[in-house]
Amino acid sequence: MNQRYLMALDQGTTSSRAILFTFEGSVISSCAIEFPQHYPRPGWVEHDPADILHTQIEAMRACVRKAQIDPKEIAGIGITNQRETTLIWDRDTGLPLHPAIVWQCRRTADRVDRLINDGCGDMIRRRTGLFPDAYFSGTKLAWLLDHLSLRSKAKNGEICFGTVDSFLCWNLVEGHPHVTDATNASRTMLYDIEKQDWDDDLLKMLDIPRQMLPQVVDSVHRVGYLHQDILGERIPVSSIAGDQHAALFGQACFDEGMVKNTYGTGCFMLMNIGSHFRLSSSKLLTTTAWRIDGKTTYAFEGSVFMGGAAVQWLRDEMKMISRADETEGLAFSVHDTGGVYLVPAFAGLGAPYWDMYARGTLVGVTRGTGKAHIARAVLESIAYQSADLFNVMKNDCSAMTPILRVDGGASANRFLMQFQADILNTVVQRPAVSETTALGAALMCGLALGIYPSIKATARGWHSADTYDPGMTDKERNKCLKGWKRAVDAALFWSSLQDKTEDIIE
Repeated sequence: MNQRYLMALDQGTTSSRAILFTFEGSVISSCAIEFPQHYPRPGWVEHDPADILHTQIEAMRACVRKAQIDPKEIAGIGITNQRETTLIWDRDTGLPLHPAIVWQCRRTADRVDRLINDGCGDMIRRRTGLFPDAYFSGTKLAWLLDHLSLRSKAKNGEICFGTVDSFLCWNLVEGHPHVTDATNASRTMLYDIEKQDWDDDLLKMLDIPRQMLPQVVDSVHRVGYLHQDILGERIPVSSIAGDQHAALFGQACFDEGMVKNTYGTGCFMLMNIGSHFRLSSSKLLTTTAWRIDGKTTYAFEGSVFMGGAAVQWLRDEMKMISRADETEGLAFSVHDTGGVYLVPAFAGLGAPYWDMYARGTLVGVTRGTGKAHIARAVLESIAYQSADLFNVMKNDCSAMTPILRVDGGASANRFLMQFQADILNTVVQRPAVSETTALGAALMCGLALGIYPSIKATARGWHSADTYDPGMTDKERNKCLKGWKRAVDAALFWSSLQDKTEDIIE
């Protein structure tokens, strides 16, 4: 039977997805299954590893059923995943030893503070490209080893550490390979991204035994074969990439200076900076964009911790909407926010502020403030945070292209995309295939299998579906940005007044 499809597994923060693509990049079928988030203490976020695995397997099966194809027609599978989320499991039984600690979790902020106070910040940044933060996996893993008293087992090689890609490979691929790729490794705060190896000094600093770490492989790499009992066929699993790196690839940002922004639970803006490692002068992260045939491409990255999650907050906690897409109509129903700004620092602020203790702040509320104003402020907050990142990227790369390519669920929101173009004074392009994260994983898989002869050949199916041109006057834009800056200052001021030991509980 002719093999005509590539499958991508897109394991995210709130759902597990499986998507089938043609070799030309068209979506044939997709399935997403949500799973619960757990918040055992303020600032803590966890997942049940069984939920991650079971929903991913069921999404694969449902995707194939929906497409009504024979699994023999699937040439290969690529994996892309939420990054930094930290798991440990028993090497013999495969059983997880603790709930997964999610990238959003702030429980190790005090450990990060100690690293910074001990003068380790510069060394960490020079080796990893990262600013020390509880966001990354390293201090999460150290916390697990401390609180579960597992260092002896770790040194004996009896337990495994992995991010979500490692956990999926271990459980889905024959032979239980313990691997990760260079993109996910670069998000652990344990990996020297210039040398492309685990860093012994960083491991010693956090007392993490190398024996428990996965092998780091290329992003385009034949990991092994899918267990036959999952889909009834032994299908090659041939790529791994963190979700934002896969999206950069799926957006065909192959030239230096090209930029994409993914609007998901968080927003993640990445710019291709080429094959030479360098640090940002504007508090952006340097990360591995992908590694193919042993050759590394790097990227600058800025993160908005609360993008679509702010809309979920409006829906689930505030009960102001019943569906996320209602925000578009509400935002268009009012001329402006009436002076209301939301700074959704529910889990701190990332680049360019890097304040782990900042918290959500709603300012400018009057007696006339209504649901529509707040809904609009929520959407505008996503665009403002993204603009903060885009503007500092301009300072770091003279080759930056004057176009922002966008993807992710919230990129379908017409109000948000137009406001993004307006506030950036930059053209915003949304591709015809919006599933660029999954597409990137699928294209990498096809590259590994020889379906595409080169990296550039994978871009043949990319074209724009929607283009948003800026239409805001300079006066309007400056007024909006001035108000946003005041709102952020208020959130940071609130943070400075707090006893920080109250926010993070051991």
